[in-house]
Amino acid sequence: MAPTERLRAHRSCTTCPYCGVGCGVSVTRQVATSDAGVSVEGDRQHPANRGRLCVKGSALAETLGERGRLLRPRLHGRECDWETAMGYMAEQFSRTIERHGPDSVAFYLSGQLLTEDYYVANKLMKGFIGSGNVDTNSRLCMSSAVAAYKRSLGADAVPCCYEDLEHADLVVLVGSNAAWTHPILFQRMQQAQAKLVVIDPRASATSETADLHLAITPGSDAALFSGLLNYLVQGHHIDRQFVAEHSDGFQQAAAAAAAWGPDRTARTCGLALDELLAFYQLFASTKKTITFYSQGINQSTSGTDKNNAIINCHLATGRIGRPGCGPFSITGQPNAMGGREVGGLANMLAAHMDYRADHIDRVSRFWQASNIARRPGLKAVDLFRAVECGEIKAIWIMATNPAVSMPDAAQVSRALRKCPLVVVSDCVTDTDTARCADLLLPATGWGEKDGTVTNSERRISRQRGFLPPPGEARHDWQIICDLANRLGHGEAFTYRHPADIFREHAALSGFENGGERAFDISALAGLTRRQYEQLTPVQWPVNAANPGGTARLFTDRRFFTGSGRAQFIPVEPRLPRQQRSQGFPLWLNSGRLRDQWHTMTRTARSRRLLDHSELPEIQLGPADAADHAIGDGQLVELRSARGRMRGRAVVNPAQPAGQLFAPIHWSESLAADSRVSALAEPVTDPHSGQPEFKQVAVHLRAVTVHSYLRLVCPAIIAERLQRQLDRLAGLEHWYRVPCDGGFRYELAFSAAPDCRALALELLEGPGDALRWQRLQLPGAERWLVDNGELQLLMFAAPDWRRLPDGSALEQWLQRPLPEKTAQLLRDIAPASPVVCSCMQVSRQQIDAAIEAGAESVEALGEALGCGTGCGSCKPEIAALLRTQQASVA
Repeated sequence: MAPTERLRAHRSCTTCPYCGVGCGVSVTRQVATSDAGVSVEGDRQHPANRGRLCVKGSALAETLGERGRLLRPRLHGRECDWETAMGYMAEQFSRTIERHGPDSVAFYLSGQLLTEDYYVANKLMKGFIGSGNVDTNSRLCMSSAVAAYKRSLGADAVPCCYEDLEHADLVVLVGSNAAWTHPILFQRMQQAQAKLVVIDPRASATSETADLHLAITPGSDAALFSGLLNYLVQGHHIDRQFVAEHSDGFQQAAAAAAAWGPDRTARTCGLALDELLAFYQLFASTKKTITFYSQGINQSTSGTDKNNAIINCHLATGRIGRPGCGPFSITGQPNAMGGREVGGLANMLAAHMDYRADHIDRVSRFWQASNIARRPGLKAVDLFRAVECGEIKAIWIMATNPAVSMPDAAQVSRALRKCPLVVVSDCVTDTDTARCADLLLPATGWGEKDGTVTNSERRISRQRGFLPPPGEARHDWQIICDLANRLGHGEAFTYRHPADIFREHAALSGFENGGERAFDISALAGLTRRQYEQLTPVQWPVNAANPGGTARLFTDRRFFTGSGRAQFIPVEPRLPRQQRSQGFPLWLNSGRLRDQWHTMTRTARSRRLLDHSELPEIQLGPADAADHAIGDGQLVELRSARGRMRGRAVVNPAQPAGQLFAPIHWSESLAADSRVSALAEPVTDPHSGQPEFKQVAVHLRAVTVHSYLRLVCPAIIAERLQRQLDRLAGLEHWYRVPCDGGFRYELAFSAAPDCRALALELLEGPGDALRWQRLQLPGAERWLVDNGELQLLMFAAPDWRRLPDGSALEQWLQRPLPEKTAQLLRDIAPASPVVCSCMQVSRQQIDAAIEAGAESVEALGEALGCGTGCGSCKPEIAALLRTQQASVA
């Protein structure tokens, strides 16, 4: 930028697009004629995070840009204009509906959509096409919580707020590694200094700081909380007045729990009796208790009952509707709750109304939709079965990647490839689902989208666009309205701005409500566009009785059931449907990593977010590693009755014997055979339709590898390599790491690869301008091809530990190579894993500081900066300290 050029800064407040915490983000965009830069920090005024961001949120600016973006529509693999794309789409949908009826088409949505996008998609399909076939990837993460809240409280209404975490004296985390998955909320828990109990089969970053960790048998949560209810009854710890005056069904629930005495419960849960009773006594004696639960509870074939077993214990003790109390389900996505508000699930209609005759009539009159759907549509697993068997002949998938995230992922890919019409609207070009599409539509992404989201405490916040759409990308609501118009429903979809949609959504929430429905934001129905632009975070209900919003529900002890009383639900604990056997003797659990998000289409764009873990990994304990003769970093394979997955072994002493763990993030576009979901059976909870992901029976084996190859190259050569991968002889596995200027590939071969032949093919006949160097060193072969700048860098070795640090190699993509490249290649050191992504502090640095005398996490923070950013690495730093101190002792 020239010295005389003025730099202008535009600031805007928006929300983070990752987890359900819903953190506020303050964005500064530097605008100049020659450059435009974006920086982000936490919004200090947003009540969800008060200025704090986790490492993913802090790296949001690094995920922007057009690399890998879908910029123009593509029909059958070729770019086209919007008129051609939408004309084709409308013709195919119209013809399919005319020939096969409205239930032959479907929409599959995402918690990445904004509420306004969700609303118009639901309205078009259910109100005007006339089918209930609208479901969402939120089915995979929180639908069991929805079903349980509705059974007990009469509404999908989370009773708690984030402040309750700070008022509580006891927080019980069940099936939640919140230190990694919801780090900002976990920090609020730690700062409040409540007692922490973690209930999780595996040790985690969350359990590192817990006062008590119950490593229960996988899937035994309902038994644990049924036993707790029985303990509360037998010990006279029941709030008799609340039970008598404000609930029904207590005697039936208590009778069902009576079979679960402490001895039986401890055996079933795999716990020592004294640790079980320690938890029960702590719960019974602590009035201000929050139970905070997530996918470990929900992703089960009995997930709804597990939720209700937890809620029963809170109802029995009257711990709901009071500060510091309540059953608190935490969503996984930024707008999972917004999707629930507008009816984004197949078994809901709109505005928290169901497929009841009076609700159908009400919504039909409000929308003026005579063709409204009159029965629920297909839930996610059944929906993709219907695609495969031909019942659904046209599907539109928006902002999600079901070919990776759904159970039995191979079946989903097969189904989509068989479907006559698959439309995918997304902001990225290459996903597993996009590879199955007939028509790709470029949608806007974070930083460009404009609308609202609702977080896990029912707080509605604005997500504001601060960048223009790239290429020809359009907002999702605009694309949906275009299709509605072409299908002949344009008069009901005349929106010109997200504010128009939001006002209608708010008005429907209060339409003929009369206090019957918990969700009511009718006080916002009259917002002007300016007021909408300036809308500050607010918690629903927001109506005439609560114009400023409501933080905590059920303070009046009135519930949204027919009787106005909370309902106890008798629970009969059941084992997971996917049971171990002689052929599949190990349990596989799955979940998120600290620095990654979903299928990595966004987080993999930030190089430093890959420093903590860059590869598909399979964690196993030392006993299982010894039994299977598997070493740390070795390539291994998991097989289930459904499919297979491959990744590198990580021997983790904290992993229980007989139990494995693998992250959910990798897809076939990033690594071979890396989808955890390919292993899971498509079995679901009978009430919610949510699939069982947390207990998958698998077989483990080591994969024989002759040579490992590490390859760094610019993006244009990476594109050629990607096309060659399926044809490389002896290739057993690969994954790739995006980096500045190109990619790094990691490949494993069952026989020695012909490095020169591979290089020649990738470089397409390099001329005299390219210099070739081959170095034969002890235990490794190295190839370098350059023309002053790196073209190709390859290292081959029989053991991956002999390969040099990959991140050190990547830097040469961005700078001219020195003359003495041979010496450079010899001097590159082995890698040391990064522990603190924010401050880029490695394990080697932390170990050295501990040896030099640092005795606490705080001392290491002062010396190295680790843990002083988002703080999510603190549990890992604490574990390193304990290990080192124990070794010295």
